[in-house]
Amino acid sequence: MSKTSKSKQKQSAKKQDNNKLLWIIAGIVLILVLALGAIFFWPANDIASVEKLPSEISVDVAAAKREAGAFILDVREPEEWVEYHIPGATLIPLGELEARVNEVPTDQEVVVVCRSGNRSQVGRDILLSANFNQVASMAGGMKEWSAAGYDTVTGP
Repeated sequence: MSKTSKSKQKQSAKKQDNNKLLWIIAGIVLILVLALGAIFFWPANDIASVEKLPSEISVDVAAAKREAGAFILDVREPEEWVEYHIPGATLIPLGELEARVNEVPTDQEVVVVCRSGNRSQVGRDILLSANFNQVASMAGGMKEWSAAGYDTVTGP
């Protein structure tokens, strides 16, 4: 084999190596672009992107949230519930909440209610500890709800 042939083979092999290197670099750049695109442009519907509710809301805000479809969770005892409660609310007594947390929807806002606003704070904290993000305690409880003239129902 002549020197020219060997030189051309070396140049050809070097070109092939350079082409392979360029393809590898192009592949890495493409992967980085796709990863960055996924990070910055992925639909923002994960839990971290959800704006949290304030820890406590007024009865007026609670009423508006109820009208907008929030889940109203009453953590009082059954005998208090029978006396009067918010129409459409769900009763899970505070003492049972940890064991029944799976009955509370995770895909909507939750307003926790009690008689005066104290137990609802504990209920809210139980839900927050169970990784609920859209949960608030209603300040003043059913006493204030009723005094403000919002609808209540009696019975089971």
